[in-house]
Amino acid sequence: MDGGGMQAAAADNKGAGESAAAAAGVTLEELRKRMADFAKERDWDQFHSPRNLLLAMVGEVGELSEIFQWKGEVPKGLPGWEAWETEHLGEELADVLLYLVRLSDMCGIDLGKAALRKIGLNTIKHPIGQRHNTASKKFSRCSGDDGKADGDKNAAGSKDDEEN
Repeated sequence: MDGGGMQAAAADNKGAGESAAAAAGVTLEELRKRMADFAKERDWDQFHSPRNLLLAMVGEVGELSEIFQWKGEVPKGLPGWEAWETEHLGEELADVLLYLVRLSDMCGIDLGKAALRKIGLNTIKHPIGQRHNTASKKFSRCSGDDGKADGDKNAAGSKDDEEN
């Protein structure tokens, strides 16, 4: 399924109630169901293995990256962007989201619950008041400096250092 198909699934108009639902917000469950129905109606389930969906999503992340590739740092709110640029950005973000929702569905993961659990774990890992700017510590690790601060597990960093 190409990104256009994923966009079509989300945009597939279900009638006048659609605008009211959009105004109220869309749930992950609604997206999951719509994507499942969209794929089933087109007999695309046969192609939606976790591996295939992941690779398709990575391709969409590449397309998303291309939008920012030559822009340098972009401030919050995208000041100075043309309307067509922000619309294109929204389409590529939607493609990534829709593939992620479909991938989580095909893996049997409740994405909303997993995200809330991860936020809870992050609040434990990064308590309020803890120093958050660790770029200099990580840079010193990469430059060969010991870089070990009090309480560090090891000078090379841990998997947890890179996850967020």
